[in-house]
Amino acid sequence: MEQSVVVEGLGFAHFLGHLDGVGRVVLGLLLLMSVASWYLIVTRWLGNFLAQRQAEAFLQRFWQGGSRSELAARLHAEKIDNAFARLALDAVDAAEEAARGEDSLKTAGGLAEYLTRTLNNSIDQEAAAAEHGLTVLASAGSAAPYIGLFGTVWSIYHALVQIGLSGQGTLDKVAGPVGEALIMTALGLAVAIPAVLAYNAFSRRNRLWLARLEGFAHDLYVLLTVRNDGTGRGA
Repeated sequence: MEQSVVVEGLGFAHFLGHLDGVGRVVLGLLLLMSVASWYLIVTRWLGNFLAQRQAEAFLQRFWQGGSRSELAARLHAEKIDNAFARLALDAVDAAEEAARGEDSLKTAGGLAEYLTRTLNNSIDQEAAAAEHGLTVLASAGSAAPYIGLFGTVWSIYHALVQIGLSGQGTLDKVAGPVGEALIMTALGLAVAIPAVLAYNAFSRRNRLWLARLEGFAHDLYVLLTVRNDGTGRGA
């Protein structure tokens, strides 16, 4: 009966009740990292899922649409809700602006040069948007284990001080405080592992997404610069 009472007194609530100021700060940091990581994991996954569906629907409409001469009108009537639609609209607007022959710094160098700059700029903006939140996930994945380890060391230090003051170093007196201190390490790993897995998954998705976007940019470049006269010569 006495052993059962001792075990019940060594739970997570007992651990929280014996934390000092430093321990509470460490626990607060781990909790903040966990909340931020899971918020980014859920929102980024949903955002990527919706972006993929919207892009697939747009590309199907784009390639099954009307003629090239109707491209600008179709894109301006299109709902711009994904990176591929934005890239196509930016490319068409750039081609129309270059075709007007206005003397401006933007269109200097002709259609091909201006269109290349526009496409590259649009892809760079999408790459920057795709990186949103990855720094937080990388920081949580790399720092959380060390923060948890620091909390463990700090808790063990205080546990040993209390054991030394009490003068009782038996196993039942040592196991409880040390076991509670190791909870910090477990919490650090619980925060880090999902963050690392999510970071790797999102990084891979971004590489594939941008590679596909660059391929579409090449198609747009050819579509808007090569004449449809069978010669294959540039416009």
